[in-house]
Amino acid sequence: MKRIQVAVFALAVSVPVVPSRTAWADEPRAVAPPASRAPTLEWVRPSDDKTHFVGAMTGKKVVLWGVNYDHDDSGRLLEDYWDKGWKTVVEDFEEIKALRANIVRIHLQLPKFMDSPERANPENLARLAQLVRLAEDVGLYLDVTGLGCYHKQDVPKWYDALAEAERWAVQARFWKAVAQVCRDSPAVFCYDLMNEPILSGGKNPNEWLAGELGGKWFVQRITLDLAGRTDKEVARAWIKTLTDAIREVDDRHMITIGVIPWAQTFKGAKPLFHAPDVGGPLDFVSVHFYPKKGDIEGSLAALAVYEVGKPLVIEEIFPLGCSIEEAGAFIEGSRKYVDGWISFYWGKTIEEYEKDGDLKGAIISQWLRYFRDHSPIASKDVKK
Repeated sequence: MKRIQVAVFALAVSVPVVPSRTAWADEPRAVAPPASRAPTLEWVRPSDDKTHFVGAMTGKKVVLWGVNYDHDDSGRLLEDYWDKGWKTVVEDFEEIKALRANIVRIHLQLPKFMDSPERANPENLARLAQLVRLAEDVGLYLDVTGLGCYHKQDVPKWYDALAEAERWAVQARFWKAVAQVCRDSPAVFCYDLMNEPILSGGKNPNEWLAGELGGKWFVQRITLDLAGRTDKEVARAWIKTLTDAIREVDDRHMITIGVIPWAQTFKGAKPLFHAPDVGGPLDFVSVHFYPKKGDIEGSLAALAVYEVGKPLVIEEIFPLGCSIEEAGAFIEGSRKYVDGWISFYWGKTIEEYEKDGDLKGAIISQWLRYFRDHSPIASKDVKK
């Protein structure tokens, strides 16, 4: 996963003073699908012609507008603080809602959810169930991204020692356990199988994790050896393994993979995981786009490569390599074929960033203000 330069992308999460609507207990409840309640969120599915998303009951078009919610100011991942710091999570969801968002992308870490190759962690599954209930209560969809190994030091030795087939089997058990918890909730928009998977090769080709940035590893290999197979054969088999596991317990929620848009770097590059003959079990396309300064048209042309006959979501976007104005122009230019945009939130309000008085705070506050004010989600009481 690409991230903003360390000076700007330090990811600030504080404890905002925002009252929550619901008093949430700090202790997780028993592991089970969230109990049914009066629905405030409609189930969402691809339209019949596969060009956009619609409400399953109303048929109304659904456009996503939201944020990644990955780690806090000190670099802690969600599972590192969602137990003792649950009230902060509740307050953060309220602030995200105030930004006129309708979706939050969470990043679940495999080391926190698998205690062994066979056993899932019941405490974190229970906490996930509680997070789903929170999303229902606040009225936010969840993009549940899994299999993260962002903190290399947390990855158990037994996991790294597994051969490809055994590693995939653990990943399948992870997803089956997560889907078992999430299967009955309309608040779960989708499952994202893995953040920015890659195949073999590149620097340190014998290691599963790649692309360290700021002490985190956002990119992960799905194989260390093609063993005579093509890239497409490996990607297709991996997707089938994980989607089959999910479909054993959940045949309703959508599935995707958030990918690096190689077409933005290499002209002529084509989708791999979302190629029609590879990503058949996937319901929509997710790409991570950081528009390039002075080349918005080129970025839009690269984005168009991922139009493969399914809804298209920009699952990460931020003015990293361009101005806020250029990022806005990219969003406007992509509206004709993109069905959702997901940026970033790190626990501070616009006003809190402005009070920081530094360059990072100025950039992020301006971007959040743009993102809020251009949301397709109507709100009568959002402070400008």
